[in-house]
Amino acid sequence: MFTRWRLAIFVAGLIGTIALYKTAQYRAGNWSLAIVAGLFLIVAAYHNRLEQRIHRLRLWQQLKRTHQARLDLDWEAIPLRPAAAPAQHPYADDLDLVGPHSLLHLLNTTVSTNGHARLTHWLLTQPPDPSDWEQRRRLIRELSRQSLLRDRLTLEARLIGEQEIDGQRLEAVLHHPVGFPRLALILTMQALLAAATIGLGIGSLAGQLPDYWLWSFTAYVLIYLWTDQGEELLEHAVGVHHELEKLGAVLAFVERYARRRSTALATTWAPLLSMHVNPPRLVRQAARILHAISIKAHPLAHLVVNAFCPWDLWFARRLQQIQARAGTLLPLWLDRLAEVEAASALATFAALHPSYAWATPRSAASSGNETGAGITAQKLGHPLLPQTRRVTNDVTLRGIGSLQLITGSNMSGKSTFLRTLGINVCLAQAGAPVCAAQFEWTWCRPACCIRVEDSLEAGLSFFYAEVKRLKSILDATHDRAAPPVLYLIDEIFKGTNNRERLIGSRAYITSLASGNGFGLVSTHDLELTDLERAVPSLTNAHFQETVSAGALQFDYRLRPGPCPTTNALRIMELEGLPITPKDTP
Repeated sequence: MFTRWRLAIFVAGLIGTIALYKTAQYRAGNWSLAIVAGLFLIVAAYHNRLEQRIHRLRLWQQLKRTHQARLDLDWEAIPLRPAAAPAQHPYADDLDLVGPHSLLHLLNTTVSTNGHARLTHWLLTQPPDPSDWEQRRRLIRELSRQSLLRDRLTLEARLIGEQEIDGQRLEAVLHHPVGFPRLALILTMQALLAAATIGLGIGSLAGQLPDYWLWSFTAYVLIYLWTDQGEELLEHAVGVHHELEKLGAVLAFVERYARRRSTALATTWAPLLSMHVNPPRLVRQAARILHAISIKAHPLAHLVVNAFCPWDLWFARRLQQIQARAGTLLPLWLDRLAEVEAASALATFAALHPSYAWATPRSAASSGNETGAGITAQKLGHPLLPQTRRVTNDVTLRGIGSLQLITGSNMSGKSTFLRTLGINVCLAQAGAPVCAAQFEWTWCRPACCIRVEDSLEAGLSFFYAEVKRLKSILDATHDRAAPPVLYLIDEIFKGTNNRERLIGSRAYITSLASGNGFGLVSTHDLELTDLERAVPSLTNAHFQETVSAGALQFDYRLRPGPCPTTNALRIMELEGLPITPKDTP
């Protein structure tokens, strides 16, 4: 509509003004031209403002759609930013914490590489320091009630561009030296030569002076060619000024909320508020300087502006000054912003799942048979499963050495149950709510042997890779000074024959139960269930299936005691495989 109005005003004004001039009504024509031009500019300004508002609302709508995708677990509609777990990480791959369709994929709403790294660190480095966790948890719970703040934090960044703020790149730019010795002196000389050239040129054009400006301009050009830093200065500017502009906008936005006293956000942001500089203002100054330097990307315009004034030298000097002021402070700014971003991501997760419980940590000695150690959860579910398919169970691991041996048929839910406990412990120790009705736990070190793969490059067979993983878990339980280990072991020693698996499993589980840890071990070997008599801290539990209308059905409910059924032959029969040998002649 406004586009049509602008066109109508322009055409009507043009015709009316020309008609008045044609009829020699020059005064009226001048008034007509001024009024039409003023009206056109007012409508154009309002039109541009309206388009910006529409763009802002479209981005906000997209944010809300992404939140809905997180609720629906519509993975294709949730942006994925690449992340990989460190090699030999004790639980990241087993619990689906990173990669596509992972917990990090679901949680990540950060706008900078530092925020992304901080959120990843919270999930992959556990347990945290309890005092740090308390402050983090306060911030997450506070932000979970402020949807406007969380959404606008993302929105302010995306209004400037889709590219994330690359903290490492910004630090490299603000720490890389620019310029050369005696830059201030040479800048002064060039400024004087430029002023002299302009003055002498005006005098020459007025016919008052000979062409003396050629001499000053020649000296100016020679110094410019001698001091030109070429592509090096350009590399600092192109693209980076957008990231700095985005960083300045985000810092300024968070600062407005952080000035409210007695809040967790104010405590987190306090190091920036108490500084003698204004971080958002300084970052925006740096953005403007780099934007001015980026004119080198346009050779013709670059030559024109430098012909009249020492543009490059002036902004190189300004960049030096900004580097001296902001270079040492930028890491702190990025660190505080990363803390807020990561907390905001977990707070969004909490807000989207109001039925999830805030876990309660409980203290316990990390040695001996302290009965306070362990995990107690009610209606524990897997947060990466849709609510319509999710089945919840209760979990109780009470005391150091507490071990639950899980038996059950194929596809009955043993592996998912182990992952359910592990991923919720990671959420709790990161500071987020957990997919449960109630959850209490002791600070622990997760360690898993669920998803084991052989390695052609390292020359490891599946069984040897499994043995190495199990050895690392057992070694971790020998450390009595550290928090207890939460071990989650799926199908123990599944890479070897029945006889040796049974012997090895008995010895390993017995040793595991005497160490500094607690956890779950699943197995198909029903013979291992008699360990309950030899190991007092071991209890049996199982999943089972039913056969209905010739098909297997699973309810995924955890029940006490050993599994009373098996289903391997039944599955083979249902898929058309022979289960009895044919008679041979």
